[in-house]
Amino acid sequence: DDEETPKQWYQRRVAITAGKIIPNKDDNTLTFYDTGVGMTKADLVNNLGTIAKSGTKSFMEALSAGADISMIGQFGVGFYSAYLVADKVEVHSKNNDDEQYIWTSSAGGSFTIHQDEDAEDVPRGTKIILYLREDMTEYLEEKKLKDIIKKHSQFIGYPIKLQVEKEREKEVSDDEAEP
Repeated sequence: DDEETPKQWYQRRVAITAGKIIPNKDDNTLTFYDTGVGMTKADLVNNLGTIAKSGTKSFMEALSAGADISMIGQFGVGFYSAYLVADKVEVHSKNNDDEQYIWTSSAGGSFTIHQDEDAEDVPRGTKIILYLREDMTEYLEEKKLKDIIKKHSQFIGYPIKLQVEKEREKEVSDDEAEP
């Protein structure tokens, strides 16, 4: 009998091996990768799209009317807290049962989904790109990201890697120096 048990199905679905976070100051983006199960086109519509049409708009309206930020949980829009720092969010996702798709939204209740023609960057899993608002560039700073990761990821059971840039000065002798 080749039928998968519920436990096997669950273990296959939650098999995440690593997460990676890449801040890019040149593009003003913050990118998150994971190698989990990914989402199908239907998953993107049902899991992200449904909330985008309802909760996000309501939450943003309540926030602009002076609501407390801690109310976000009441709208069922944890993912949509991304719009507190980003103007636009892209979700590239590849599930083994489907092609790779890109879900894009600038909040406000609408989104687009299209097949990703350059699917080589996500063999399986999800890549989320936050296009940060101009006043939110602090979230590209190494110290700020490390503090947030440490505070909110202490119980995550897989490694989270933060890509950082390092600079170092090097003395060159006269014969090595460029003219």
